[in-house]
Amino acid sequence: MACFSAPAALGVVTFVFRKKFPEKWHIGWLNTMIFGGSVALGVEHVAHGEIVPWPPFLTAMTNPADTAAMFGEIAAVGIPMTMALIAVWVVMVVVYEKVILADSAPSGTAGS
Repeated sequence: MACFSAPAALGVVTFVFRKKFPEKWHIGWLNTMIFGGSVALGVEHVAHGEIVPWPPFLTAMTNPADTAAMFGEIAAVGIPMTMALIAVWVVMVVVYEKVILADSAPSGTAGS
């Protein structure tokens, strides 16, 4: 229903404060992953009629029982999905910084 809202909210925060993060963290990679996934999930939810172009936009917001289920889905799916996304990003940054950059760094002098 609205599981994409958890990573999208994080994406808004990281986008707004992107200049505050060190360059080596590659926050642009995280933003690309977050917004790409959120847009893809948003399109999927539009295709299934869960998001509509008129208020309240999320069809689950029209019925209180559905709204409770929507918040439950955000907690049960959206937050773990966001944590998994962050974990993948951390692995990407660590591999890039420790493996890729280490391999491309000049290694001492030859013949020593």
